[in-house]
Amino acid sequence: MAAGEISTPQDYIGHHLSNLQLDLRTFELVNPHDAPATFWVLNIDSMFFSVVLGLIFLVLFRKVANSATSGVPGKLQAAIEMVVGFVDGNVRDMYHGKSKLIAPLALTIFVWVFLMNFMDLLPIDFLPYIGEHVFGLPALRVVPSADVNVTLSMALGVFILILFYSIKMKGVGGFAKELTLQPFNHPLFIPINLILEGVSLLAKPVSLGLRLFGNMYAGELIFILIAGLLPWWSQWVLSVPWAIFHILIISLQAFIFMVLTIVYLSMASEEH
Repeated sequence: MAAGEISTPQDYIGHHLSNLQLDLRTFELVNPHDAPATFWVLNIDSMFFSVVLGLIFLVLFRKVANSATSGVPGKLQAAIEMVVGFVDGNVRDMYHGKSKLIAPLALTIFVWVFLMNFMDLLPIDFLPYIGEHVFGLPALRVVPSADVNVTLSMALGVFILILFYSIKMKGVGGFAKELTLQPFNHPLFIPINLILEGVSLLAKPVSLGLRLFGNMYAGELIFILIAGLLPWWSQWVLSVPWAIFHILIISLQAFIFMVLTIVYLSMASEEH
C-alpha cells in the first residue's frame, strides 16, 4: 500500500504497523498489505535496524575507549563513563557470583535496548517516507523492540544463558534435582514439582520478551494514533508531551530488561 493509497486513518495505522518482509521461499520483498500472512518471512526492517544500532553501539564505545584520557574527560567520554559505572554498580549489587560475562552482557543489553527504543522518538513518518519514495519500499517499521520477534529472540538468548549457568554451577544432576525436588522435597511430588518449576523457568524468557514488546508497541501505537487522527498543525499538542514522557519509558524498559537478566543469571548461578 503506497502512501498515495492511504485514504483513511485505519489505512494509515495499518500501514505504519506493517513490517518490510522478505519471503524466504522466493527471496523477494513482500507487500504485507497484499500477501497473506505466512511463517516463511523475515521482518528485515527490524533485523536491519537492530544490526545497525548494535554496530553504532560497538563503534562508539570502542572509539571512546581507545581515545580515553586520564585527565578531564570530554562530554562523550563522561557520558559513557557514567553509563558504564551505572551498569557496573547494578551488576555488583545484584550478581553475587564471579563471571567475566555478566557485566559486558548487562552493558550491551542496556545500551542496545535503549537505542532500539530510542527509534520511537523519531518523527513517525520520517524514515518510512524516505524508504518509500527513495528506495521504493512498500512498508518500513523502524522500532525493532516493537517487533515481538526481536524481543523474544533476545529473551531466548538470556534463557539459553540461564540454562548454561544452571548446569555449569549445579551440574546436570543438581539442575535436575532443582526442577524435580522443589518446592516439595519428596519423590511422590516429582511430577508436580516438574510442572511448577518448568512453568516458572519458561515464564522468565516469555515475560522478559513480552514486557518489552508490549510497552514499546503501545508507545509506537500512540504516536501513530496521534499522527493519523489529528491534523498536522495540532499534532505537537499531544506528541511533544508524550515524547517527553516516553523518554522515561524507553529508559526504564532498557533498565528493567537489564536488571531482570542480571537477576535471572544470578539465581541460575547459585549453587544451593
